[in-house]
Amino acid sequence: MTDNLKKYKAAEAEEQEIDLKQLVEQYAYYWKWFVVSMILAVLAAFLYLRYSTAEYKVDAKILLEKEDKAGGELSGLAELSSLTGGSGQSAFVIDQIEVIKSRRILRKVIEQHNLQNSYFVKGNIKETEVLLKNSPIKVLATNIKNLQKTGDFTLKILDHTTFSLIEKDGLDQGKGEFGKAVTTNFGEIIITPNVDFSKSIGHTVKVIMQSVDKTVDGLQKALQINPSAEKQSYIVSFSMTGPIKEKSELIINSLIERYNNDVSDDKNKVTAATSKFISARLELISKDLDSADQKVRDFKSNNNLTDLMAEAELNLKTMSEADKDVLEKRTQLQLADYMKESIKSNSDLQLLPSNVGLQDLSIERSLIEYNKMVLEREDMLKSSTADNPVVKNLTENIRSMNRNLMTSLDNYQSVLKLSLNSAQTKKNQLQSRISAVPRQELGFKDISRQQQIVESIYLFLLQKREENEIKAAARPDILKVIDSAYGSDIPVAPKRMIILLGALIAGVLLPFVALYIKFLLDNKVQSRKDIEAVLSAPILGEVPTSPDPIVRDNDRSSLAEAFRILRTNISFMLGAKKDSAVIFITSTTSGEGKSFVSTNLARILSMSGKKVLLVGADIRSPKVLDYLGLSHLQHTNVGITQYLINPDMDIDNIIIKQPDNYRFDIIYSGYIAPNPAELLMNGHFDDIIKYGQEHYDYVLVDTAPVSLVTDTLLIAHNADLTVYVSRANYLDKRLLNVPKELYADGKLKNMAIVVNDVDFAKGYGYGYGYGYGYGDMGNKPLRARLLSKVKGLFGKKSI
Repeated sequence: MTDNLKKYKAAEAEEQEIDLKQLVEQYAYYWKWFVVSMILAVLAAFLYLRYSTAEYKVDAKILLEKEDKAGGELSGLAELSSLTGGSGQSAFVIDQIEVIKSRRILRKVIEQHNLQNSYFVKGNIKETEVLLKNSPIKVLATNIKNLQKTGDFTLKILDHTTFSLIEKDGLDQGKGEFGKAVTTNFGEIIITPNVDFSKSIGHTVKVIMQSVDKTVDGLQKALQINPSAEKQSYIVSFSMTGPIKEKSELIINSLIERYNNDVSDDKNKVTAATSKFISARLELISKDLDSADQKVRDFKSNNNLTDLMAEAELNLKTMSEADKDVLEKRTQLQLADYMKESIKSNSDLQLLPSNVGLQDLSIERSLIEYNKMVLEREDMLKSSTADNPVVKNLTENIRSMNRNLMTSLDNYQSVLKLSLNSAQTKKNQLQSRISAVPRQELGFKDISRQQQIVESIYLFLLQKREENEIKAAARPDILKVIDSAYGSDIPVAPKRMIILLGALIAGVLLPFVALYIKFLLDNKVQSRKDIEAVLSAPILGEVPTSPDPIVRDNDRSSLAEAFRILRTNISFMLGAKKDSAVIFITSTTSGEGKSFVSTNLARILSMSGKKVLLVGADIRSPKVLDYLGLSHLQHTNVGITQYLINPDMDIDNIIIKQPDNYRFDIIYSGYIAPNPAELLMNGHFDDIIKYGQEHYDYVLVDTAPVSLVTDTLLIAHNADLTVYVSRANYLDKRLLNVPKELYADGKLKNMAIVVNDVDFAKGYGYGYGYGYGYGDMGNKPLRARLLSKVKGLFGKKSI
């Protein structure tokens, strides 16, 4: 019992292995589909990656500065809350995140950079979004009626001054001029040139205009702001994914800056209120201080009081400066006289002295320019004469400059003389003031003390106001930027490797699914397994697909080997029968290859030295002579139909003896009769069979299909063996009930099945040694056969 169980398990394992091999070979037959599908899928993936819009992720990180003004017990409670698992900073951080993402701040960012307008430069295949600074044009909205719907238009730059504009709905606005208003469905706009405009002539730019509110909505969805995972952390992370890395960086950095300014502005409101209060107090105190100062001035004026020592020292110092000023002006007058003499004596246009100390910068610059012109004239005279027009023109310019210098020096001397007179007068006044210093000074302690008190209050308020103003001007940041917005040059979408891998997988799955559906919906018989699953009749063999209709002499093809195996199996089916054997060949429907099997079986049996008679009993649709290439003999010979009508003729007269070097005899069906069933029922067909049994080793009878007519069943009692032909990929599986019933009822004697037209390359059938499907690989392992296919694909010799 144990041995039988082991044998059963081994047989089951072998059957499963065969099923798996058959399944793999069945799909491997269509390997070209898989290769083409994978190539097309990868090509489509490359095209998608080439022309899809890449998405880049930009990140930033800031640290919020929280001013904890509660202090004392409240700060202790906050620390206790964090120790017991409370939220800690979460409420503060989340509140600030909501402030950052508020529509108010986002609106400021959008309006600052005109983000409500998007610009796309059209290429050969796709449109590429660009920033405003990189766009060849700029759009200004002057009178927008309604942007609840997106304003979308395409503009083509015709030349430096004109363009053509087509709106989204296809409305052609015609030509327009840069800098002039253009009327559209959504209002008036002005289009102006931008950077690199000369290179953009002939290019097309697409512009999408949205309302600021819609842009805010889109930005809120695209922007991700998250707190740190640590509960006690005040770090906030920003991230944004978009097609333009620079645009995302601009938005995040501007958002951080706007938030910082917004909170700083709130803090500065307190500073402004403080400054207003101090300024009001200063205004009052300054009036009191003015009153005290006026009393001091009146008292000193009425009593002629002053600080004599300080005043005397100041007057002496001022007197020294006045002497110096008089001397300097006299020196300048002498230098001016010297320069005038030099100019008057310069009749031959020579160089004039410069940097002699004249304080008039315009005269000095004129002298430098005069000398440059003289040097240029001298250089030109080296290569040309004084009559040269250019030299003459330059000479005239030098003389004109000479006259202008004289005029400037005269004016300068006039000014110096007036200034010298004023300085001399001032010097005389100082001399009289030094000699008239007052000799008395009276005290005014009470008035001075009151002045000092008011002045100290005034100075204190001034100090506080300055401190407040410095604090307001400093505007300390309420956050620290840990990382400014930064995005990698490697896009986050589309994922290149994932898409390529997905394309490869899709390239494999698509043909696999298509083939699976094809096999699933295929209701045709494919192999002997389909027949064995329905009826229990023995399988004589499988005949492979072949381009040749007939087996040749010394043929070693898969077709010849299949019929040799069929010949052997027929011998086993007939057993020890030593006299002549009658073999009927039939099928379910026409076209399954019964005539093909009959002629080739006759050919193979005759090659073994046996006497074979091939009878074409299908008198409705005869094809035996057609398969053998002997169609011309039907016009010169009589057949079964003539014999059944006239049974008195000699049977030997209807036999075609070994035609065209074939080693077997043939009785063809004859003319197509109007009543074939009645002819076969008259009993004279049995005489033909009896004659064949007496003179031949094998009588092969090609009969009519059993599911269409009753011809075969009428003469079936004459058969020793009935070969039932079922054609793979042709016969509907539902028609297998016909041979099933015939076998079960015993209407066809000793029935056995031959599966015809099996494509072993598709993985159907088991194969019989060399010559099937893959040449001589029928008995080689599945791995070796698949490896042979792969090597064949790359031009290598199969194993």
